[in-house]
Amino acid sequence: MRSTIALPAPILQNAKLRAKARNVTLSVVVEDALRAHLSDAQTVEIDFKLHTVRGKLVNPNLDLDRTSAILIADDESSYACNSQT
Repeated sequence: MRSTIALPAPILQNAKLRAKARNVTLSVVVEDALRAHLSDAQTVEIDFKLHTVRGKLVNPNLDLDRTSAILIADDESSYACNSQT
């Protein structure tokens, strides 16, 4: 497909030099650059916010480096609640 675009002279000269160095046409250089730019534009950054809690929800005696301790504490709290009902 043909299209006409306007480019600043320095960009056009650099693109022509790049095309000559790669032994390809100017169209190939422009297509590659546009494809790379558009693929980067498709990645959407999602704002991430870490929510933390204080107080009664946090057990200060829990060793967060030992994930097995977290699982055991979770199981103990679940079974303790279930056995009382």
